[in-house]
Amino acid sequence: MCAAIACQDTAPDDHAAIEHLLDLSFGSDRRSKTSYRLREGNEPAPGLSLVVRDPGVRLAGTVSFWPLVIGARQSPALLLGPLAVHPDRQNLGIGIELMRQGLARAQAQGHRLVLLVGDEAYYAKVGFRRIPRGLISLPGPVDPDRFLYLELATGALMGVEGLVQVPGSAALAVPQGTEAEQQRREA
Repeated sequence: MCAAIACQDTAPDDHAAIEHLLDLSFGSDRRSKTSYRLREGNEPAPGLSLVVRDPGVRLAGTVSFWPLVIGARQSPALLLGPLAVHPDRQNLGIGIELMRQGLARAQAQGHRLVLLVGDEAYYAKVGFRRIPRGLISLPGPVDPDRFLYLELATGALMGVEGLVQVPGSAALAVPQGTEAEQQRREA
């Protein structure tokens, strides 16, 4: 459990260890995923990058949150991820605790909405749900059953629609065709 190993702010010298942990967890092709496009040229939200240190593996877990804007209204949101737990430290509650602490910090900072791409059964443990189809799109292929959200403030999703982008950037890539056509291309 994370209580036995404290969740801490990420330090500048953690970068290499985090990259190693992410490669262990997701493989070296992880950078080709759509959610990584939202991290390119973006910086994690201040105070929302956490690690769990463990002398046996150096880093037992990591999570970061990234600022986003959605649609023409530029509705603010955060992207949770990547969330990774060292293979030798899984099923100890580290990932859930990293999320809980990160989400609590995000809420305390006034953030209202968090998005992610991941396994609904796992992320539902902290309240994430599937985004209603067609409401919000990402700048690339994604399985709509894995596109999730969490409101940190009641009603935060109301009125939010459109393409997710990095704040201050030009549109990354506007998905072409209908959602059904996009899903056929992804298959």
